Amino acid sequence: MLPPPAARIHQLLFGGSGGGLWSKTAARSPALAVAFTALAGLAVLAAVLYSAASRGRLKSPWSRRKRKNVLSPQQWRTLFTPEGRLRDGGIKFLKKVRSGGIHPSIRAEVWPYLLGVYDLKSSKEERDAIRTQNRKEYEKLRRQCRRLLKQYDRTYSSKQLSGKLIQDVHSPSSEEVESARESLSSGERTPDDGTVDDSSSMLLEGDNSSRRITNAGGSTLNTDSSETDSSDDAEVIRASPASDGSREDDESDVPTNEEISPSTKTGIQSPVRTTEDFATWQRIIRVDAVRANTEWIPYSYCQATVSENRARRSAEAVGLRDYDHLEPHRIFHAARLVAILEAYALYDPEIGYCQGMSDLLSPIIAIITEDHEAFWCFVGFMRKARHNFRLDEVGIRKQLKIVSMIIKFKDSHLYRHLQKLQAEDCFFVYRMVVVLFRRELTFEQTMCLWEVMWADQAAIRAGIGKSAWSRIRQRAPPTDDLLLYAIAASVLQRRKLIIERYNSMEEILRECNSMAGQLDVWKLLDDAHDLVVTLHDKIESSL
Repeated sequence: MLPPPAARIHQLLFGGSGGGLWSKTAARSPALAVAFTALAGLAVLAAVLYSAASRGRLKSPWSRRKRKNVLSPQQWRTLFTPEGRLRDGGIKFLKKVRSGGIHPSIRAEVWPYLLGVYDLKSSKEERDAIRTQNRKEYEKLRRQCRRLLKQYDRTYSSKQLSGKLIQDVHSPSSEEVESARESLSSGERTPDDGTVDDSSSMLLEGDNSSRRITNAGGSTLNTDSSETDSSDDAEVIRASPASDGSREDDESDVPTNEEISPSTKTGIQSPVRTTEDFATWQRIIRVDAVRANTEWIPYSYCQATVSENRARRSAEAVGLRDYDHLEPHRIFHAARLVAILEAYALYDPEIGYCQGMSDLLSPIIAIITEDHEAFWCFVGFMRKARHNFRLDEVGIRKQLKIVSMIIKFKDSHLYRHLQKLQAEDCFFVYRMVVVLFRRELTFEQTMCLWEVMWADQAAIRAGIGKSAWSRIRQRAPPTDDLLLYAIAASVLQRRKLIIERYNSMEEILRECNSMAGQLDVWKLLDDAHDLVVTLHDKIESSL
């Protein structure tokens, strides 16, 4: 059956049983009839091509038609050799993720490879050893968190000097006295002491009044009231040496900066923080955890159906309070957020905890049910994202500059309009940069975008260059900054609206904040890769 345009042309030229234009023309001039035949053939070919394009056959691999082209469980299993290594160093694996994402049922297995927990060339035996070691290190961090909480309670009641530095008082014998608890994902049972405060309630809503998320290590905490205020927050919990100079056994696992810092892995030297900093981080973590939304529920059946008894045990184990208004699944999710974010604050004291980090962790713990595995995936994620939370804002400023450069090189007219509005610094996309599009995309869209972004970063870590992508659309080279190209693409998609209707940066900021739920992640990735193809080398040479 011919497509509608071709059928209409066929009717016009050939008519019905009565003859039509063709029969009349043929009778008068055979040569003219041949010309009409050729014209009809071209028209039919054009109609067929148009119809094929309208069905998506000529669209790029990032179009809607390719949404189902994910890495399936069957394909995932075929990617491994008998000894459990990814074939060809993981190139085929990364190609597949870059072009279509990952099937939800295998995300928990695949993400540790993308986030650098496992090397792409590792064997099953090597990964088992890494998993065991990672569990031990995470459990040690959790023991340290619990002991710091106990220490705060004692020193708070004594009201002695504040600001005791975290010291190297590690004692192997203390580890033998107190064994590590199971992770929350396996059901922690022993309660810890903790506090809840509503410090720092600004939650990245795009308010132009501040260009920095509040960091607990700084002095700009917002102390506005909230429904989660606690009577315990009259003073900052303070830590001090015991009056007799002695230490009790359960204090002996408080870490040194060298033990808890990721500096050996990131190349960044983390400064020693005070225990008062950690107490502040703990309070803010608890507030943010209780406020976490429920988008993750369809993606985590085991958490969504958790019993009330187990949820409350988990909350008590991390000192979570003011959660009686929450359903069991939200209590359990909040407790897991607290446990992992506290451990990360100890692991990376230079960053500690900043608002927005719970947004990044929430999808990870929704997919990965074991806390120690979720923690190390979060560490891998934060190797790149941690620069968004530095007090000096160097990382944020650099990323905003890249977004500005992409817009400038791609659309000089739009860039001049932004200059006119004094918005060429692209601060209006600040929130997108900090929480990696988490507020602008749905939960599923966020995971798809992140998976593609992680695949690029994994390719760079593995030294897989542009030539490995062959004829696939990923002639776009892998880049650490795919997120920034996607952010620039989202602005360029609204160029006409921005130029014709908006006369201030505040108006553009409101437009960017209203993108939530309005973006097509696949179109966004398509446009982002187009920008990478045309501008990547130019941007790199300009930095």
